[in-house]
Amino acid sequence: MLDLIKLAGQLPDMGAHLQEQAATGRERIERGISLLQEAQADFQTLQAHQNTWGDRLIFNHGIPLEPLETRIPISPPSQAHTVFATDGSQIAPSHHEIAYCYLINIGRVMLHYGQSLHPLLDHLPEIFYRSEDLYTSRKWGIRTDEWLGYRRTASEAEVLAEMACKWVLPPGAHGHIPNVAMVDGSLVYWFLENLPAEARQQILEPLLGAWQQLRETRIPLIGYISSTRSVEAVHFLRLQACPHDKPDCQTHCLDGETKERKPEFRDTLPCQTIEPLRDSTLFEQLLQPGDRSGLWLSQARILNQYPEADQVCFCYLHVGTEVARIEMPRWVAEDSQLLDQSLGIVLGQVQKGFGYPVAIAEAHNQAVIRGGDRARFFALLEQQLLKAGLTNVGVSYKETRKRGSVA
Repeated sequence: MLDLIKLAGQLPDMGAHLQEQAATGRERIERGISLLQEAQADFQTLQAHQNTWGDRLIFNHGIPLEPLETRIPISPPSQAHTVFATDGSQIAPSHHEIAYCYLINIGRVMLHYGQSLHPLLDHLPEIFYRSEDLYTSRKWGIRTDEWLGYRRTASEAEVLAEMACKWVLPPGAHGHIPNVAMVDGSLVYWFLENLPAEARQQILEPLLGAWQQLRETRIPLIGYISSTRSVEAVHFLRLQACPHDKPDCQTHCLDGETKERKPEFRDTLPCQTIEPLRDSTLFEQLLQPGDRSGLWLSQARILNQYPEADQVCFCYLHVGTEVARIEMPRWVAEDSQLLDQSLGIVLGQVQKGFGYPVAIAEAHNQAVIRGGDRARFFALLEQQLLKAGLTNVGVSYKETRKRGSVA
């Protein structure tokens, strides 16, 4: 139980600290805007620096595909359009439950506007219990519950592509209706970077295969990131803030022998003049509701495993309630008409969802596994195990004790 009386005495100090942080943040924003304006004036020079010295930088940054101060108003969506979305949830494996297994539940949503068609809102649960599902990942040093998360990501993409392509592909069906396939979160699966090649391939192959289906069917894929903490655009401005004529980080900032930061740069580098400013905070000062920023190309290492057409681009979209990061494959970003159409649908989704895309929110609601659902799942599983003639079916003593506290 949480003692709120003991906590109350700590809150005034926290409030004073946050107030101080807010004042510092406002100063940082002003410096960021000034630095962006300077970078725009030296835009061609910075691009040349990035091309020449990019492999010598010790920080990751986005590559601008349009001028830094780009601000483009997004057109409203057409009256008739369709939105596809998926999201996932899971029951993680536990040795304290009646059986060691896990479950992935994918919520899928298809919403039609201006077409007098019924929506699709349902979910697809799948249970995993075989040895290859539970223990194969351990040969790569990956925990089963961690592997579960990776498999869920791939399943979300596969279900999304299957649902969308089946709706659009049949001749004379709905291919002429503008549409968008949406997922919650980033399309840059950076968490796969450090996996062994064989394990990474088992996740990326079905995932990128699903993306290929969407690309061949011309269904734009959008990743919507709310409250983004990304700093890829801010990191590009570090090229402008660099005090050296040549932004060679490995020469100027690293020790030649240890390859670690020089002692004088242990806490911060000379180019980190506006950090920890976030991209969304900076663009909030530059965009009006309904505007998008310029396009950027992400440089995350994992993207070396993606096909060229599926390299991830991003922009920032002022949706009214916040500045969201919008990601899309490169083939979508290079089609200006399709990009504007897609962002218009996204903007409409946020307005219909009162600040968050309604299709993604509904996909989450379809996927989420609540406490009652979990209890019923294990009750059903217990019945099946008893029918199969198994004995000593039940949870561990530890789990039993936690569920029946006498305190």
